[in-house]
Amino acid sequence: MPIHIVCDLIHVLEYLWRGARCLHAADDPAAEQRVAGWALGLLAGRIDEVIADLKAQATCLPTDRRDGLKAAVRYLTSHRAFLRYDQALEQGWPIATGVVEGTARYLVGDRLEITGARWGLAGAEAILKLRAVIANSDLDRYWAFHVDRENQRIRRSRHQDGYTPTA
Repeated sequence: MPIHIVCDLIHVLEYLWRGARCLHAADDPAAEQRVAGWALGLLAGRIDEVIADLKAQATCLPTDRRDGLKAAVRYLTSHRAFLRYDQALEQGWPIATGVVEGTARYLVGDRLEITGARWGLAGAEAILKLRAVIANSDLDRYWAFHVDRENQRIRRSRHQDGYTPTA
């Protein structure tokens, strides 16, 4: 099953605020409006437009006041693939801290943090994947896929040396 990664919107907003502080005084309401505009652009899937605007704003400032804007551009550019909020919202996926942390607590904490439990990386990963499949109501589809793959694996090993079982 594909795994979709989405950057926490709250974390991304921190970078946008760093950029806005380069342009506005701390108590200037225009800073909030600018961050809101950038955030709405990201939520609508207009990542390139937001990055272009951040770059354009930086060119209008003295070099010593561009750091926050440059940091925002670097972050958004390097995490572009994980900023598809328009797609995430369309699919009903969580995009912000509360839901993300709640999901992590549900998937990870409730199972892996049991007193006295010891987990190796492979076992913990297997349990987390299984819990995610169950939580997403995909267990039936996953199980059918798993059984099919096991049948293929067993058939391949039986016929590997040219041996064909007869009925």
